[in-house]
Amino acid sequence: MPTRSSNPTAPRGCVKGVVLQSRLALLRSRGGEALVLGVLARLDPEVRQVLTGIVLPVAWYSFDINAQLDRAIALELGGGEMTYRQLGAQSAIDSLGAAHRNLVRSNDPHGLLKHAAQIHNLYYDTGYRTYEWVGAGKAILRTFDCASHSREDCLTNLGWHEKAIELCGGTSVRVRDPRCRARGDACCEYACEWLPPRGE
Repeated sequence: MPTRSSNPTAPRGCVKGVVLQSRLALLRSRGGEALVLGVLARLDPEVRQVLTGIVLPVAWYSFDINAQLDRAIALELGGGEMTYRQLGAQSAIDSLGAAHRNLVRSNDPHGLLKHAAQIHNLYYDTGYRTYEWVGAGKAILRTFDCASHSREDCLTNLGWHEKAIELCGGTSVRVRDPRCRARGDACCEYACEWLPPRGE
């Protein structure tokens, strides 16, 4: 069953089920049910039970379920940082191409990034994110006080924002995280750079 952050059994906060759905859909697109089963076999029994049931896109699930799933996927696919970035990129495609299409601004990455706070709240139930305009092809996002954080999660966020900027027309996109709470910093910082679309 989904758990909310108000539940003491979920001290690290929660993520929306749409994130889990995106991960499972990516596995099916790459290797069918065999790949899904291979990943699920790496999970703790209680986590496996949740993911073999009905995952509701708008329900809240413990962050630890998502973290364990991401690590299992990376192990199964034999990848490292790039695998996590790909998971984030797929999540951006799934969410911004459907339910949250209104956030995609044609030829305007800043038009999407300035909704950083709203985007954060779509996926996490704790903390907040800020947006800073730096230049025509540069912005800095910072996430504070989020109970749900890990190095792997930050890597998926890098991939999410790279793909989101591309979907808004940016090219030569590069997103780095000079600061990360998993490395002991006070916040998670995403420095986004891209070549602006014509007319921006």
